[in-house]
Amino acid sequence: MEHLIGKATTLIEALPYIRRFAGTTFVIKYGGHAMSDEKVKESFALDVVMLKSLGINTVIVHGGGPQINETLKRFGIESEFVRGMRVTDAETMSVVEMVLVGQVNKEVVGYLNLHGGRAVGLSGKDGTLLLSKKLLQEIRLEDGTLDRVDIGYVGDVVKVNTDLIKTLENGKYIPVIAPVGVGPQGESYNINADLVAGRVAAALNAQKLILLTDTPGVLDSEKHLLPSIAVSDMHRLIAEECITGGMIPKVVCCADALNEGVKKAHIIDGRVPHAVLLEIFTDVGIGTEITK
Repeated sequence: MEHLIGKATTLIEALPYIRRFAGTTFVIKYGGHAMSDEKVKESFALDVVMLKSLGINTVIVHGGGPQINETLKRFGIESEFVRGMRVTDAETMSVVEMVLVGQVNKEVVGYLNLHGGRAVGLSGKDGTLLLSKKLLQEIRLEDGTLDRVDIGYVGDVVKVNTDLIKTLENGKYIPVIAPVGVGPQGESYNINADLVAGRVAAALNAQKLILLTDTPGVLDSEKHLLPSIAVSDMHRLIAEECITGGMIPKVVCCADALNEGVKKAHIIDGRVPHAVLLEIFTDVGIGTEITK
């Protein structure tokens, strides 16, 4: 009986959040370990289907770096990175698009539909969803000055076609977006999935931007989880080297989205089963909430 009462208590705890978020939009960046572990894949799919069932519009943006690396290796194409960004020539771009749009996107869509969702796969080329331009990567030279270098078909998002997403949402579908953009001449661009998620969330004026990572969230100098931080704390945490490496672009992405109208951003551990529900519908949460 105590076990059953505990379940009821959990539902009551979630009730005010369900009321608050019904009719709003969440944008979730799906990647890392959550895309490779079968149990976590299932729990993520069930989380998304439940959000949609509760009246929360959910948009998924997925990554696919490991799958791209594996396919490039199989084709005998070496990968080169500049400050974490993949150098993407025409041959590499064709592989990136094939893997992200033709393989990973369809796997995510299939998993969501298998567990009761109505997911539709998209790339940035569909309906000019992600109008893009070339992104020049900044590097620091030996004399300390900054320079911008061309690393190929790596893009930035200029505009998000929200009409297409809203049409799908109104039809009770779950949009699943591969981070491949389209340029003014129809060329394809490889875009960082965190960046795409942030831009999509801002364009939709989303209630929440949620990034699934392979870490518990943002940690302090003693490696303890910070349950909540403000954008104003970020520069200090970066200067103190609490936020380093791949976490820097993630928090910057969240800050940009918040500054452009997103209400809250969350960085959570995608390795935890039902991480999304635990973060959104419990009083304590499991990751780091970032506020403006």
